[in-house]
Amino acid sequence: MISSIDFAELYRRHLLHSQRTPRPASVWDARAKELSRKAQHSSYAQDFIAHMDLDGVSTLLDVGCGPGTICLPLAHRLQHVYGLDYSAGMLDCLVESAADQKLTNVTALHLSWDSDWSGVPVCDIAVASRSSMVNDLALAIEKLNKHARKRVYMTHIVGGHFIDAQIASLLGRVHAAVPDYIYVVNILYAMGIHPTLSYIETPSRLAGAKDFTGFAEKVAGSVGELTPPELATLHAWYNDNPERAQSGVAPMQWALLSWKPKITVIPARRSA
Repeated sequence: MISSIDFAELYRRHLLHSQRTPRPASVWDARAKELSRKAQHSSYAQDFIAHMDLDGVSTLLDVGCGPGTICLPLAHRLQHVYGLDYSAGMLDCLVESAADQKLTNVTALHLSWDSDWSGVPVCDIAVASRSSMVNDLALAIEKLNKHARKRVYMTHIVGGHFIDAQIASLLGRVHAAVPDYIYVVNILYAMGIHPTLSYIETPSRLAGAKDFTGFAEKVAGSVGELTPPELATLHAWYNDNPERAQSGVAPMQWALLSWKPKITVIPARRSA
């Protein structure tokens, strides 16, 4: 029976099998200003916010907020928003942007998913936008539930790959997929929660490069430093159809899940 399946444990095993290496805060610190500029014109944020029910909502907690992609546009409509992130650089951009917009109702919280959240305020809404690839997804969901009164919103990748499969295959950098959104659905189901599900499509992370140098930098940012033979292979592929390369090939899909918070007991972990 499905009730006997420990989806939280399956998620942990799948994540371990994918050999995904978490990025240290310093990586996001270095990209903070770039991502802050992009956030100001984010169609993804517009789509995300369009799916939110803000009726009777005055406070919001944005976990993994980055430069404020979701919480800053909402600060104009709410009494107070809290942006939580483990990257100090991202939070600096959040605070700077809030000041530029003369917002006085934005609070930055320098914490991670694994931190002690005892001092984190309970808000009407909790958001986890593209920040839920964590070591323990069930525990992360529990934390969101405990810090939301009305609703939780989360986006999680569809398909389990952050780079187009064609590029990964071209470079011989094919890796096992990371756990995708279906784990969120199943873990919530095991908690007795039935989420609303929709999807947001965004351009590939490789899209928008003006030339091969920019494209190669985007690829390296996703798969790691490229060797000279890999650069030569990628250059030949790029020259074959620059417009295809500049589009980033296939777009990314994000599952947007929302639910009413429900405090439950996290299922006991099984031994590996």
